[in-house]
Amino acid sequence: MAETFSNDDAYYRPIYGSTTTDNNSPIASLLRLLRSHSPTSTQLFGFLALFVSSGILLFLLGATVIATALGLIAFLPLIVISSPIWIPVFVVVGGFLTVVGSLLGTVALVSWTYRYFRGMHPVGSDQMDYARSRIYDTASHVKDYAREYGGYFHGRAKDAAPGA
Repeated sequence: MAETFSNDDAYYRPIYGSTTTDNNSPIASLLRLLRSHSPTSTQLFGFLALFVSSGILLFLLGATVIATALGLIAFLPLIVISSPIWIPVFVVVGGFLTVVGSLLGTVALVSWTYRYFRGMHPVGSDQMDYARSRIYDTASHVKDYAREYGGYFHGRAKDAAPGA
């Protein structure tokens, strides 16, 4: 059964779900465009999960900031009173950790260098060899290029400024 509309009714008829469509209507084309770009149910569920987890993390961030501020306010008198004890402890522990870290780094560097030069192939030695060969090749190409075109540039400089 075909639906009939008067001129006034055709402008306001519902387009969604109707069997008769007017392809020239701007509303119909807008709805088709919106339907073609609408997210799927999986994407909607993903957005919902993202929204919920972001809200939870934002709440936890706020709770952490508030707890930190309240803890600092509550323990600030204790921190100020006991600071003559804590400052030297932090300096001694920080200095000790700095010295130990530097020593461990130095021992690791010396050990790796010793194994590399003895030919034991430590971790990363193949990358070191590759980088060294690339640097050597680049330097030799630059040297060859300078030999080949060096005289040309010097000759051009003399031509450009004959009195110089």
